[in-house]
Amino acid sequence: MPETLFTNISQLVTPAPGVQRGAAMRDLTVIPDAAMLVSGGVIRWVGPRTEAPGTAQEHDLEGVAVVPGLTDPHTHAVWAGDRLADFEARVQGVPYEEILARGGGIRSSTRATGAASVDELVALARPRLRALRDSGATTIEVKSGYGMDFATEWQMLKAIRTLQAEFQLVPTLLMHVPPTEGRAEYVQAVCHDLIPGVAREHLAATVDVFTEREAFTVAETRAILLAAKAHGLQTKLHADQFHAIGGTELACELGALSVDHLEASGPAQIAALAASPTVATILPGVTLHLGLPAAPGRALIEAGAAVAVGTDLNPGSSPVFSTQLALALAVRLCRLTPAEAMTASTVNAAAALGLSDRGALAPGQRADFLALHSADWRDLAYTLGANPVRNVFVSGTEL
Repeated sequence: MPETLFTNISQLVTPAPGVQRGAAMRDLTVIPDAAMLVSGGVIRWVGPRTEAPGTAQEHDLEGVAVVPGLTDPHTHAVWAGDRLADFEARVQGVPYEEILARGGGIRSSTRATGAASVDELVALARPRLRALRDSGATTIEVKSGYGMDFATEWQMLKAIRTLQAEFQLVPTLLMHVPPTEGRAEYVQAVCHDLIPGVAREHLAATVDVFTEREAFTVAETRAILLAAKAHGLQTKLHADQFHAIGGTELACELGALSVDHLEASGPAQIAALAASPTVATILPGVTLHLGLPAAPGRALIEAGAAVAVGTDLNPGSSPVFSTQLALALAVRLCRLTPAEAMTASTVNAAAALGLSDRGALAPGQRADFLALHSADWRDLAYTLGANPVRNVFVSGTEL
């Protein structure tokens, strides 16, 4: 791949490489009238255009702002069926327990997903992933978790593997909801059969568990995550979405990459995250769609935690098909500044997936970046209902 010098950049805006904590999340480098040299899919130099090295090929970006590609660290982009009846019932005040009793809720998603083939799941997920990428997501995490049986989990993970030929995806095995009967045997089988098989076939990089009163207990979560670590997989948790029952503290104790949701987190959970390398991933689309209290993004940053932002794209609680919109909602709902939201959606979101080679526009980083429609980078956080992203580049190549 030849060297390319990207020029005529009104502002090149980036956090520093690597995870950023607390007040450092506000520290962006802004280079006016900038240029960036890329070769072999990697950034080689950035700086003022007047200081740019000579190169054989130049790409004029026509006076717009350039920012790092976004990472979406939390999606459920593979599913079949829909939850439109649930949505209509919920906005009319029907309790979720009654929706479940009618056969709706997550049970409808598990039925439909379990009945779909790998090819069908791929075809359904592809346009969702395209929408996320068009919104600026150059790396996307995708979870399994809509299988009440191991065969469906395998189907979902195989669909994600197929889609990796088209998108930069990080696959996660999610243990979402335990069965109503034979629970102890199920957890044992997850630890002794499912996780070793997934690790052996390299179908997932990470294991995630939904730790909640109506899902897995802290003790069950500990057993599953310890099995994941024993087989060389990274760990993360869904925790504190409705109740703080100890999932966040467990994540910090075990050195999980991230703990996600946090709408019910209080001072003890915030303090634990501030003292831990575990990334706090907030999901403002859930707050918007379900009307839950917002995750305490402002308090987490002020305590010194590393905060990331994701869409939680899923059919039930966050039908958010734009990673840029999640960034913008984090400003409105979780009280992040635009600069903090940029950091949360780039280097910190990458760190939530165990990745340190992307999210910043600096020498040695992957050349994943966005050219906006605007000359001012703040339009990325400001815009609602339109796409401020003009061009998406992955490894220096425009998609």
